[in-house]
Parts: sequence; C-alpha cells; structure tokens
Amino acid sequence: MNYRVLGRTGLRVSMLGFGGAPLGSAYGPTTQDESTAAVRAALAAGINYFDTAPYYGATTAETALGRALVGVPREAYLLATKVGRYGLDDFDFSAARVAASVDESLARLGCGHLDLIQVHDLEFGHLEQIVAETLPALDRLRAGGKVRFIGITGLPLRALTVVHAHWPTDTVLSYCHHCLHDTTLADAAPAWRACQSGVINASPLAMGLLSAAGPPAWHPAPPALKQACAAAAAFCRARGRSLAEVALQFALTDPPADTTLVGMRTTEEVRLNVAAAAAPPDLEFIATLQKRFAPVRNLTWPSGRPENN
Repeated sequence: MNYRVLGRTGLRVSMLGFGGAPLGSAYGPTTQDESTAAVRAALAAGINYFDTAPYYGATTAETALGRALVGVPREAYLLATKVGRYGLDDFDFSAARVAASVDESLARLGCGHLDLIQVHDLEFGHLEQIVAETLPALDRLRAGGKVRFIGITGLPLRALTVVHAHWPTDTVLSYCHHCLHDTTLADAAPAWRACQSGVINASPLAMGLLSAAGPPAWHPAPPALKQACAAAAAFCRARGRSLAEVALQFALTDPPADTTLVGMRTTEEVRLNVAAAAAPPDLEFIATLQKRFAPVRNLTWPSGRPENN
C-alpha cells in the first residue's frame, strides 16, 4: 500500500481509503460479521483511513464501523466522520447540533477522538452559516480535544471553493469529480492545495455508475450519463475487463488527491480494490474508455440549494 501526507494535517494516509457508506447497507444489505471482516481485511492490507457519517444507514454505518474496530489499537487507523446531514432531507448545520453530533458519533464509534470531522454535503445549507457558525463550532471542539482536524465535503465544486476561500479548512472532500467521465477535480484542487489543505477524492466509481452492476435506483445522474456508463460496462465485459477495476486504476494514477475513498462492504470487495490499486494501470485501455465518454464529458447533476450549484 502506498501512503501520502494529507495536506497540512501531517497525517500519513493510505492512498486507497475505506468508504464506510456500504456498512450502512447503502448499496445492498450487510451484516455486522461481514462489516467486521471487511474492516479487518482492509487493515491487514494496509488501509488505515476510514471514512463514515451519521447519514449512512441512519447511523448504522458508524455503529458497524465502531464495532468492527473493537480491540484494534487506536494508533492503527485514522477515523473521519461528518456532521450536518442526518437523513435524505434532514440537515442541521447549527452550532448546537453539530456539537451534539460529534458526541453521538464518538459514542457510536467507541473512541475518544476523531482524526477528522467534516461538514457533510454543505451545498444543502446556507454557505454563510457554514462559514460563520458551523466551522467555528467545530473549531471549538478541536480546541477541546474531541477532533484533530476539520474538513468540508460536497458535490458542487463551486460551493466547496466558496467556503474554502472564506475558511481554508484542513481538508476538502470532493466526490464523483475524478472519474473516467469527469475530471473537474483537477481544476479545483490547486486552489485548495495552495492553502496546504489535504484533498480527498471520493466515489471514483461515481456511486456505482462505473460498475458492472450499475447504479442503485436512487442515483441522481442524468439518463445520458447512466446510458454511457452502461455502454462502457458492456464494452469492458466484452473484452474480459472490469469497468470498476479500470475506473479505480484511473482514479489512482497521478491523482489530484491525497487519498481516494472507495466504498467497501465485503472482504471480496476489499481484495478486488486492493488488487486493482496495486496492479499497473493499462493506460491505453483507460484512454480508449475515456474517448467513449466524450459525449458526456464532465456531465454531472445538481445537488443542494440552486444557488450553491
């Protein structure tokens, strides 16, 4: 496993990070035994960065991750979770709620501190409140020792850039913007790096779009993008290749991020992702696939308040 330093935090993170949403059954049902086995397999493979959120599985992902880490030395892993989003349409970025949320997450995760706390999907809030209330509240928690570093997350790169310009957080997490079909993270990341902020790339498979099984029913991508991804999956299958494997290798080849988060639910998914990360990328095949995405290049979807997109 290769490692990088996460911006000015100084944290040494595995380039392949463990995305915890599947532990909350976001991509299919799972059990605690399966979750524990997947987490332990990831640790054994050298993955040391684990990301979760109260929103994932209505807190069940945090609980599952906490139980999976029982008995593991705290210094063996880095733990990141989020505040602000608690349900499909349940957002609360107030100082009181995010402070309570951190305490709740610490209890579910069974630990004394969080390495990184992040504002979750900030585009669903008023950006002025994020800057003036939410981030200062998290800063007070940092001063109290409950969290070590502070980050922001979201889909629209514009919203992340606006907030970061006013409050240069320790990290910025962007998802679905460094994939085979969308490489716009590379345009936004330099401004964040200029402030020595760590950059986290999440969902290199675009929340299931770039997989053989295809996206879940709730996926918000426009039909043209879903069709292009399904065609790419068929193209790979006909050539004995895995679209997910190629997509992950692309995301890890000269990435604009310090770590790339991939959702994992089973030991087999861990094994396949670790193997894909370790294998030399087929740059010629990657280029061929990217050409097939030309009609939908950098096509995305709206998220959050219209003014934040």
